[in-house]
Parts: sequence; structure tokens; C-alpha cells
Amino acid sequence: MEQTATVLDPASLLVPGRECGTCTMCCKVFRIPEVDKVAGQWCRHVAQGRGCSIHATRPDVCRTFFCHYLRNGQLGPEWKPAQAKFVLYTEMNGKRLVVATDPSAPVAWRKQPYYAQFKRWAAAGVGQGGQVIVFNAKRATAVLPDRDIDLGIVEVGDEVIYRPSRGGIQSGIDVDVRRRAG
Repeated sequence: MEQTATVLDPASLLVPGRECGTCTMCCKVFRIPEVDKVAGQWCRHVAQGRGCSIHATRPDVCRTFFCHYLRNGQLGPEWKPAQAKFVLYTEMNGKRLVVATDPSAPVAWRKQPYYAQFKRWAAAGVGQGGQVIVFNAKRATAVLPDRDIDLGIVEVGDEVIYRPSRGGIQSGIDVDVRRRAG
């Protein structure tokens, strides 16, 4: 019997009825080398209020990215990136929640209801290897249940490591950044 691989369409993971619409925040916060776009500046292909002007021919990295708002039906409309002023996505097989902020609103993530929810997610992730990391350009902040830690500049390839404090996980979490070699 012949076996065939199933290719999962990323769009199949979207919450029914949710769409980007006029939201283009991911077109601002991310670096997209395929179109010579730097992080924190609008992509030259954004048609403000309408979306991507090269939608039909956009690069695969854009075609396959769907923010957490589009994928998580428990997030209300206030979490849509255009309103929240940040984009949520996951890394490390879902163990790291990344908050990529709009440089023009670098502390929007600290407002309610967002900040309290980030703290709840951080608390739920402790002991399971979960992380909540906020990026304002390359500057990162680790959100922990009891405090936030400024990690400074974190480059692609650097590793953010959570570890129990000396007194064990009940005493808290310490965070280190292991810089990539080279």
C-alpha cells in the first residue's frame, strides 16, 4: 500500500471568520529580507488601509505567516494587531509566545487587558518550559509571573534560557541569553 504525506495548509489553522482585512501590522514589525524590508518600518508594498499591494505574488514567508490573533479564537477583537499595536506568534513548537511590538507604541503590551494576560500565560508556562518574550525591534524583555527582565539586544541565533532560581522553581525563574558563536 502506498503512503502519501499530508501537507497541512497553514490557512486551515485559522479561526473561521477571522481575516487580516486592513490590518498590516506584521508588514511593519518584521524584517523581510525577500523584499528588502527592515524591522520596524512599513513594507514598501503596503497599501495603507487595504493590505498588500503585491498580495498575489508576495513571498512565501508572508504567504505562510498567520499571527496568533488569526489562529486563537479565545482572543477578542482588542487583540487584533492593528488595535493592540503588537503581533503575537509562537516559536519553539508553541513553547515561546513572542510579542513583536510596533516601534511607534513600544509599551502598548503593558496596557490592560494585555499585560495581565501575559502574566497569566507566563505563570501557566513555568515548569513546562514556556516563555513569554516581548521584542521591541531587537531589544527583548522576558515576562515572568513575578517580574519582567530586560534582556537587552537579542539577535537571531541567540538562545533565551529560563532556569529555576537557586532556591528551586518555587523561588522563581532566572533568565540568561546565550549569544550565538561568531
